[in-house]
Amino acid sequence: MPSTSILDIYWNRRPRSIATALLESGDHYALIDPGPSSTLENLRVQLRSRGLSIADLDTLLLTHIHLDHAGATGSLVRENPKLRVYVHEKGMAHLIDPAKLLSSAGRLWGEQLQRLFGETLPVPAENLHNLQGGETLAIGSRKIEVLYTPGHASHHVTYFDTHEDVAFAGDSAGIRIENGPYIMPATPPPDIDLSQWEHSFDAILKRRPVKLFLTHFGYAENPAEHIATFRERLHRWAFLAEKIISSAEDDTDALETFVAEAQAEMREYLPAADVEQYSFTAGLPLSFLGLARHIRKRTSSGAA
Repeated sequence: MPSTSILDIYWNRRPRSIATALLESGDHYALIDPGPSSTLENLRVQLRSRGLSIADLDTLLLTHIHLDHAGATGSLVRENPKLRVYVHEKGMAHLIDPAKLLSSAGRLWGEQLQRLFGETLPVPAENLHNLQGGETLAIGSRKIEVLYTPGHASHHVTYFDTHEDVAFAGDSAGIRIENGPYIMPATPPPDIDLSQWEHSFDAILKRRPVKLFLTHFGYAENPAEHIATFRERLHRWAFLAEKIISSAEDDTDALETFVAEAQAEMREYLPAADVEQYSFTAGLPLSFLGLARHIRKRTSSGAA
């Protein structure tokens, strides 16, 4: 019988930060979002506990190419050259040559980059299969529909498993640890787009999933309620960022004010340890930077 397992790969030695999904069907095995290279040994441990190794994998399905989701892809392909890698067409070039991706990540993470994400190797073009959205992929007897879901990133897709009616939403539905009481936006630079995100919500809900699978972290129940709550908070955070930018003395002051207000909101729902966990996993300061960039782009283009 086809099955899905959550693999907790203990990013930065933290549980419940990155969930890799293992899809099994017959003798076919696929991973959705294998995580960064810094967690490869933890991934091996999780696979071994199920009697598997990297050599047993057939397919990698990437929701998007951010390093916490896809940074290990090149290392996995080097170890298992038969791996098929599916990614949106806008992300392909950055997997073949990750120089720009690493430069952008380096500006955001600075000297923490190597420690957090490890080595990011190129992916050979012959292993890559481009997606646009609308495709149906086969993992053994399982059928996986591909939805184009930009907003968090222009190259973001969601995978819908027609066997289990689960939408593997990457970061399109936010951060929520094990269906907990708080849903947090993740809005890092460079290409947050709230108007596109609205269409992505609609695309996911149209499939009527029974559950969402979030890379950060695990299953979220009641998708319609989850997305309604997340949608409201996403727009409220954008409004908060715009308000702070208009009144802050400078960018540093704006960033510090936003982080303080966001964490104050989180403390209304979560204990202190979970506030810190959410903030780390999302890179909370980066969420402000992404919203600020979105707001300034919208303003300069004259959009409402």
